[in-house]
Amino acid sequence: MTAAEVPAAAMPATEISADAAADDAMVLDHFDPRRVAGSEIAFHGVIWDIVAEDVDLGGADGESRVVRREFVRHPGAVVVIALDDDDRVLLQRQYRHPVRRDLWEPPAGLLDIPAEDARDAAARELAEEADLVAQRWEVLVDSYQRHSGRDDAIREFLAPGFSDVPHADRFEREDEERDMLARWVPLSEAVELVLGGAVHNPSTIVGVLAAAAARAAGWTTLRPADAPWPERQTATS
Repeated sequence: MTAAEVPAAAMPATEISADAAADDAMVLDHFDPRRVAGSEIAFHGVIWDIVAEDVDLGGADGESRVVRREFVRHPGAVVVIALDDDDRVLLQRQYRHPVRRDLWEPPAGLLDIPAEDARDAAARELAEEADLVAQRWEVLVDSYQRHSGRDDAIREFLAPGFSDVPHADRFEREDEERDMLARWVPLSEAVELVLGGAVHNPSTIVGVLAAAAARAAGWTTLRPADAPWPERQTATS
């Protein structure tokens, strides 16, 4: 099935009731914050902060078990798995200084405007980074990709079918984005690159494998672009 054949209104994934969410036996992530005894900003950065908190993990016997945890407070991000009519996914090569590598990634960006709709943010990033406007949007997968040390939630959209941003309206890219290379990679080949260890960006890995799984399921796992996303709002928002 090509991107052009993705159902315009794909059936949403099976919903789980609130009662089920409260059942500890269910394999389902759910909101369950622990008491924070103390919190401070250990480092204030340009984009994100490092927070140190004393967290009471508690216990079955009611005793207090306070531990200190440090993590990056992050606004979250959106990712675009752009799929063309030939089932090719768009990957762009961008330098990432912390790992000293050029990594192949989908278009993506921070959710640094608190009230901005996630789909609108994804559309902006696709236009700014790839000069493309998608015809349709569906939610592909949600994740916490670095949950042990960061609180950011990531939403990845599937965006099939495109038109070009007019030259006069194109965004002037700068810094690491200025010289990005772009490649349209067949989805099946992208899966092989992921599993073969050729690409390492977590959004690429999650998005490519999720897209391949969704395609194998006839795209019935896709959710509407405005599907609920409570994970975007964390206890520290």
